[in-house]
Amino acid sequence: MAWRPNCCPNKDTAKMVRTRSRAEADDSPGEAFQPISVKPPSSNPWAFRLRCVVDLQLATIVKHLRPALGSLDGKVLDVGAGQSPWRSWLPERVHYFGLDIANAAEFGMSESVRDVTYYDGGSMPFADGTFDAVLCVEVMEHASDPELLVSEMFRVLKPGGTLLLTVPWSARLHHLPHDYHRFTRNRLRALLSGHGFADIRIAERGSDVGAIANKLTVLSLRLFSPGQGWRLVFTMPFGVITGLLAAAFVCAAHAADRLGWGAAEDPLGYFLQATRSIRRPD
Repeated sequence: MAWRPNCCPNKDTAKMVRTRSRAEADDSPGEAFQPISVKPPSSNPWAFRLRCVVDLQLATIVKHLRPALGSLDGKVLDVGAGQSPWRSWLPERVHYFGLDIANAAEFGMSESVRDVTYYDGGSMPFADGTFDAVLCVEVMEHASDPELLVSEMFRVLKPGGTLLLTVPWSARLHHLPHDYHRFTRNRLRALLSGHGFADIRIAERGSDVGAIANKLTVLSLRLFSPGQGWRLVFTMPFGVITGLLAAAFVCAAHAADRLGWGAAEDPLGYFLQATRSIRRPD
């Protein structure tokens, strides 16, 4: 399919996506608060650095992703682009394309970001072998059909093209009702190799120390949430305790990440780099 810059979904597509979302939401548990969307680091460098101190998921993504972005060239597709936060870290020689779903607003994202195409989440609106690299950062868990997503990323990549992908492992349910999966290292490898990707390299993001810190941080935020109402009288004292513990574990997690401490079998998530093979497996 030919690419159309900044194409918007037609009314039927948008209606279909929103109807499906409402149906999925009928029996979904409530979400106390949604994750804060990641803004481009260049928009407020100090705020981004501060967030990386507290938000260990983001910090570990940055640790692995930023060095890999510097080696990319040619046309790069950012799948699930959101606010295009990683664009400013790409080399100037790169031609950036973003892709996101028609109901991006349900994920706290804008639906009018520059150079981002919006679609229905099915077949990507690009011809075979269009891109030299594809980014897919914290998106796979929200794909109701991850097999289709991986297949489409393979299709739009040129032979020899690079895939950079991250997924969470130890993470609360978020952006409900569109949180469908948690992928292990073995599942990621099987999924990617089954669709023709080769040279698959997977790295754990963080460890059990970071996972504990992350849970304590979220628990503290929940205990201090205005949504607690009158229960704040009882939850705030516990929130102070968990907040202090969270701060201690966040510091420990950063130290563990630098020194290689902690159990790798209970990470915050995974970072994956792979290469598109010449052809799909039979």
